[in-house]
Amino acid sequence: MTDTDSSSLPERKRGSGVKMVYDLLRDEILDLKLAPGSPIDEVQLAERFKMSRTPIREALVRLAGEGLIETLPNRSTMVSNIDFLNLHTFFDALVLMYRVTTRLAAQAHRPEDLAVIRGFHEDYAAALEARDALKMIATNAAFHAAIAEAGRNPYFTSLFRRLLDEGRRILQLYYQSYDEQFPRRFVDEHAAIIAAIAARDIEEADRLGKAHAEAIVAQVQKLFSRNDRLDITL
Repeated sequence: MTDTDSSSLPERKRGSGVKMVYDLLRDEILDLKLAPGSPIDEVQLAERFKMSRTPIREALVRLAGEGLIETLPNRSTMVSNIDFLNLHTFFDALVLMYRVTTRLAAQAHRPEDLAVIRGFHEDYAAALEARDALKMIATNAAFHAAIAEAGRNPYFTSLFRRLLDEGRRILQLYYQSYDEQFPRRFVDEHAAIIAAIAARDIEEADRLGKAHAEAIVAQVQKLFSRNDRLDITL
């Protein structure tokens, strides 16, 4: 082994450690296993993952760059809160990308794309039957990401994947609002979207993608709307 090979080995190990910590913490944050506002302690994480604080710190920097954690003025670190005040901007982008990706898939898909999309559709239906919210969120994201891939625009696909990831915490709350009585219409809407894509019906795919996204947005907005009002005599 050359000197160059020897010197690169620790770096590869450290890089894999950073990725492992990053992936695990990211999933725990997005799945609400680490609740918004939860403290993040480098020392505890180093003990948990049996590694030095350097890769832990690098993983936290990546998470901070994605807005999933934040450092407070007193230098403590916590899981970022969900920005409910600006959800409308997220929803605007989400609805638009549902429409664009579904529309492009109807236009540009190949036969093999439909097999992948249908596979994730079946996975989602099975997760719904099992009332497994985490699995539903994962398979729903995979389903729509596969549709985006079928549209063959990597820029839209990358953006849509980011939105789907950022929406995982919101979708956790969204599915909880159904108290595990998930309506079958989710599966039916996915099936209709697949049919429109397969038929290369661009306008119908657009319409269905828009309706599907707006139904999700409406349910989330209903969940977070306040019915109580301050009523005092002045």
